[in-house]
Amino acid sequence: MTAPATGPCVDHLVVLAADLASGVAWCERTLGVTPAAGGEHPLMGTHNRILNISSPAHPRAYLEVIAINPGAGSTRPTGAKRWFDMDDATLQAQVAAHGPQCIHWVASVPDVAERCAALAALDIDRGPVLTASRPTPSGLLQWQITVRDDGLRLMDGCLPTLIQWGPVHPCDSLPASGVQLHSLALQHPQAATLQAACQAIGVANCVEVVASGAPRLTAQLSTPRGPLTLSSSCFTETRTAP
Repeated sequence: MTAPATGPCVDHLVVLAADLASGVAWCERTLGVTPAAGGEHPLMGTHNRILNISSPAHPRAYLEVIAINPGAGSTRPTGAKRWFDMDDATLQAQVAAHGPQCIHWVASVPDVAERCAALAALDIDRGPVLTASRPTPSGLLQWQITVRDDGLRLMDGCLPTLIQWGPVHPCDSLPASGVQLHSLALQHPQAATLQAACQAIGVANCVEVVASGAPRLTAQLSTPRGPLTLSSSCFTETRTAP
């Protein structure tokens, strides 16, 4: 069992793949591990594989490889988009051309409605709160999550989607993988707005908002193959010699 979250924290990194097979291959090639079975999301017509990346700095965190589930329709209202910009043609083309990419992150909060209201006070519309669930061998996963009807991640993926978990969390049954998340940095031209949003959400103490620049998520990880930097902006991964 992982340590319970006591407040807002980094919940998971989102890696978008054209299909799960290529996402699994990316994990094995890049991280040196095979992600565990995930599940299907009928609400969105997507499915995933997941990997425990918990660390002392981020004690209940995982990595999600997600893809559109072929042949599975979304139960979203007509015109509503999937989460994480997954229906965006430009993003799909980039992933098809360059392979799976870390595109976003999700913050866990104990009071999602209140955190959405705090963002709204900054004129940031994080979207309505949807209720979702999926069965697992260790129990029913239930969560509330913010998803805009247009599916936008906001601030090029640097502003997190918010999630509030029920009594069961994915990391509760995920074994240690040998991969750990040590830090997450956010870079964006609207750095001051992003910093204020992170403070409103309550995650300013567990992520770093760096000076203004081109939009980028940068995650520092340790893996069985050595230290690794995942960046959302360049479709490449950087290894540091041990």
